[in-house]
Amino acid sequence: MKIPENKTALIFDLFFCLIFMPLLIFLGPVHYWVKDSPVFFCLACVFLYACYFVIKRMDVPALLIGRRYRRIALVSFVIIGVNLALTYYPLPDVDFITPAMSEYQTNMRNYSITIGMWLMLSLVVAYSLTVSFVLELYEHILLKEKIENQRDKAQLAMFKAQISPHFLFNTLNSLYSLVIGTSEKAEDAFIKFTEILKYTYVTIDNEYVALRDELTYIQNYIDLQMLRLNEHTKVRCDYRIDDDGIEIPPMILLTFVENAFKYGSSTSADCNIYISLVVRNGELELVTRNCVMRHADMFRKEMPAGMQNCRARLAALYPGSHSLVTEERDGNFMVNLNIKLG
Repeated sequence: MKIPENKTALIFDLFFCLIFMPLLIFLGPVHYWVKDSPVFFCLACVFLYACYFVIKRMDVPALLIGRRYRRIALVSFVIIGVNLALTYYPLPDVDFITPAMSEYQTNMRNYSITIGMWLMLSLVVAYSLTVSFVLELYEHILLKEKIENQRDKAQLAMFKAQISPHFLFNTLNSLYSLVIGTSEKAEDAFIKFTEILKYTYVTIDNEYVALRDELTYIQNYIDLQMLRLNEHTKVRCDYRIDDDGIEIPPMILLTFVENAFKYGSSTSADCNIYISLVVRNGELELVTRNCVMRHADMFRKEMPAGMQNCRARLAALYPGSHSLVTEERDGNFMVNLNIKLG
């Protein structure tokens, strides 16, 4: 039976609070300090407990992945500063009959307290960091298992190919009409449609494909969509790519392009669809913007399945190195996807 992630974190917390720290206190020198100063004893314990939860909440693995070293340095500086201040906490002198021995014993006690504080802080920090990295690893394992389970249930095909049956039937009807009318566009349309199907089935098992191939696939999709639309739907595409050989997961972008047409196109009312793809210095940015041509409640009801699948896939493929922002405002739906491919 698998333990949920939040319960796993709770187990680590309880172990630290109820076992690790009590052992550290009673097997180490800390419990001797309560005789000299109960206040210092309490301050030291509170500080060590606080260090654990601060470091754990800080999520060091995520900060390292995001290269936010300044925050790590700031928290480290504060922890070291507080620990250093505690080592200078004024404790009463040891009272011996011989003054020289009293001074010697006091210095020895203060020295042992200093060593003890730094040693215990090191152990607490080591345990905190271990827990943070173990939880991060456990989170990735759970996420990968989730993706694999969805693949076993044939949901990976939904991740990679969000072509709806509605689009396929409309496209086939359009192609049939073109053939009957002996249109010059028929041959080109059939070729594009064949290329889409071929790309879908050939690349479905590939982990990565060249961006140029993915872009050709997306453009074929857009061209075929335009066959069933008329002058009411205006489509503008903007591609600025400095390296079309860079590799990306296949069909990772199609869901957003398809949603723009599925919910933002019309043959009876004026509407606009904007698609922008920029790749610069190993960073990909996809922006789509479309008018909401279907009822908002229906849009929110139908759209999340594909979008949630994309979010799950992006989280598994690019943990900590992507952002996906969606927004519906003033009758327009906008998507902004940013991926650090490097």
